[in-house]
Amino acid sequence: MNRGFIPPHGGYKNLLSYQKTEIIYDATVRFCDRFIDKHSRTHDQMVQAARSGKQNIVEGSMASGTSKETELKLTNVARASLEELLSDYQDFLRVRDMPLWNKNHPQAQLIRKLGYGSHVSYASYRSHIESSPPETAANTVICLIHQANYLLDQQIRSLEQSFINEGGLRERMTRARLQHRNKPGP
Repeated sequence: MNRGFIPPHGGYKNLLSYQKTEIIYDATVRFCDRFIDKHSRTHDQMVQAARSGKQNIVEGSMASGTSKETELKLTNVARASLEELLSDYQDFLRVRDMPLWNKNHPQAQLIRKLGYGSHVSYASYRSHIESSPPETAANTVICLIHQANYLLDQQIRSLEQSFINEGGLRERMTRARLQHRNKPGP
């Protein structure tokens, strides 16, 4: 049975990148509420960058059935939004003379290991965000952003390869039309 030329799409909740960005969004809202003046532009921009990281994955995934180009662009926008957010967290630490953990820092390794389990959610990181000093909370989210960025980089490469192998909607439409035309009659 021919399933048509529009491939299955959506399913973003199953993407590890989406799951990680949802945690980053939740963590950023709570971090900003704790440590950034609610009326400041920085508060709003950080929350919006975290939201953009998550929501562009959703939108790209839903658009993927009819536009691989849109999916790729929006996934890249998600990646760019997280890079902006990463810079905000690094600025937070720098201007307060707080250390930025490198990837081999013992606490960074602990945070990274939390992300390797199954059923990871914001609850896995809650104490590191809501009950820890600002240095720990900021560095925790930085670790999460690095993980999400790695996943998004892999996703972008995969989308690029998928486009090269399968083409876009117009190519799938042409193939479907040609197959229909060449189908033997009754």
